[in-house]
Amino acid sequence: MAWRDERTFVGRERELARFDDLLDDRTRSSVVFVHGPGGIGKSTLLREVARRAVRRGYTPVLVEGRDLAPVPGQLDAALHGVTSHERPLVVFDTYERMSAAGGYLRSRVLPALPEGALVIVAGRRAPEPGWLSDGWEHVTTAMQLRPLGDDEASTLVSQHGLEDPDTVTSLVRWANGSPLALALGAETAATSGIVADLGELDDNPDLARALLQRLARAELDGGDLDVLAVAAIARVTYTSMLRDVLPGTDSEEAEAWLRGLSFSEPVGAGVTLHDLVRRALRAELRRRDPDHEHELRRRVADHLYGRAIAGETRFMVDLADLVDDPIIRWGFGANTSATHRVDHVRVGDKDAAGDMFVTRKAGGHGWWAGACRFFEEAPERVVIARDDADVLCGVCIAVTPQNAPAFADDDRVLGPWLAHARATIPDGNVLLWRDAVDLTTPVDGHAASPVLAILNTAAMLRCGLTNQRWSYLPIDPDNAVAVAFSAAVGARHEPSLDIVTHTAKRVECHILDHGEGGVLGGTRAAVYRELGLAPPVNMGTAPPPRAADFEDVREALRVLHQPLALAASPLATGAGAEDRAASVRAAIHAAVANVFGDSVDETLLRRIIERGYLDPQGGHELAALELNVSRATYFRRLRRACDRVAEYVIAARAR
Repeated sequence: MAWRDERTFVGRERELARFDDLLDDRTRSSVVFVHGPGGIGKSTLLREVARRAVRRGYTPVLVEGRDLAPVPGQLDAALHGVTSHERPLVVFDTYERMSAAGGYLRSRVLPALPEGALVIVAGRRAPEPGWLSDGWEHVTTAMQLRPLGDDEASTLVSQHGLEDPDTVTSLVRWANGSPLALALGAETAATSGIVADLGELDDNPDLARALLQRLARAELDGGDLDVLAVAAIARVTYTSMLRDVLPGTDSEEAEAWLRGLSFSEPVGAGVTLHDLVRRALRAELRRRDPDHEHELRRRVADHLYGRAIAGETRFMVDLADLVDDPIIRWGFGANTSATHRVDHVRVGDKDAAGDMFVTRKAGGHGWWAGACRFFEEAPERVVIARDDADVLCGVCIAVTPQNAPAFADDDRVLGPWLAHARATIPDGNVLLWRDAVDLTTPVDGHAASPVLAILNTAAMLRCGLTNQRWSYLPIDPDNAVAVAFSAAVGARHEPSLDIVTHTAKRVECHILDHGEGGVLGGTRAAVYRELGLAPPVNMGTAPPPRAADFEDVREALRVLHQPLALAASPLATGAGAEDRAASVRAAIHAAVANVFGDSVDETLLRRIIERGYLDPQGGHELAALELNVSRATYFRRLRRACDRVAEYVIAARAR
């Protein structure tokens, strides 16, 4: 087993170089906190480090968090005899299952180890504050494990006996750099005879169950299945979403439970599940109860649409994530990627993009001459995609009639398109793409690439339109995926606006009418159609205003540091977004200042709501630790404090 494990280990050169420095005393740290989601390869890396440590005279001592029974003395028993070794390598794996002992480790166990000891703590979550304070920050270093790169992933797949290039490429894209997903997917492909695309987990129920068993089974037993179902369907789950989708559920307690899972992580005011777990849970839900999944997805879509149409435009991303069609998701949506992100233009991007445009874009040098001006004179109209190594992966240039730079009227692409849009769409509710280029795929495109989805969605969120009605799209007829996307969304070809380059290549102009409901209504309609439902009507306007209630105050607390979301609150007053957000903050701060007394219990309630919500550097996990209360006690008191603040705010508004 050890021989095979060592022979099949691939990648992690950067992490191993850091460990080599530690093992050879070139770096002065005594504790390494390795963290990353389940299936990312933490245990595999630790076994390789242990092998290297043995060759340097260390004695490995493994403490597996899953094996520790919840009784006194278990940790001490697991470390029995460790002090007899001159240079022990003490490894605490699956630390999330024993994190309650963190204080005991720091105060009693680790200080008693020999001077030459090296400690590795490995868990799914980043180190809690205790590892980075009170002097521990001088001896502890954190190491986050990232997904494997494509080359490393391909090597790992080939070691499982897969040699067909299409299978290897498909599996690497599908697994998003997760070693566990790569290994299990390779086994599935090898045994089932799949030679092309693995597809979704919906088509591989055995693989979905295997992933759940390895990543989440112990924590899911006894959990609230409906809450898990919502978290599997929605990209990010919020308390308000749980309240709307699952009426009768204690939404705050349910969200707190989700946050406590080792395979979840906070995202803004919400919580999301690790991608592999989420995909596997969704596949299992669709297999077991497709009707229930459809109903929950409809409710989630309605909730997200309501928030987006009321002014929280960012929920467009979450709404688009509910669309299943992979061709639509290729060009627009929330195709979350562990390896790609959007960015602004930086120094050096123009030269890098120019080299790629000349070789990959229709029109070559002539096309780049026009795109180059945007990098130089209007970089705010350019969206950049980068991978996790900071390498340029994609470029998007998009304008509206309102924000287009003056030189765009003379641009060979945008000039005619802007003139046409101004003549036919007088209200200016239109976004025109000059370029949307994925630099990571062949010229004919690849539907599994996330680059264009994150580029185009970012362009829509940055353009200043709250719910655009029209889009002008540059479609390369040689890009099969782009042509399929245009057909899937219902765009029409406008031949009079096509561009013929100096190399006789044609770039077609396709015009997309998102409908009276705009892009938000069109996206919700797409979800409804996939569910076999008639799309709702009258989707283009915000719902009528209503009187604020307790839930509005609770939601305002959760988004207190998100100005646009706060400005959309029914509690807000004033004209502009800034004034509206400020009015809500003032009401909340006034309530907190006046509603609590001076007793110990009242002071604790005030501190909980201050650290949990009012402090921009706060957060529930940190607040519970600092205030020295259990999670159950913390969230029980938090609900009381929120109710008190809500009562005060509502009463003040009535007065």
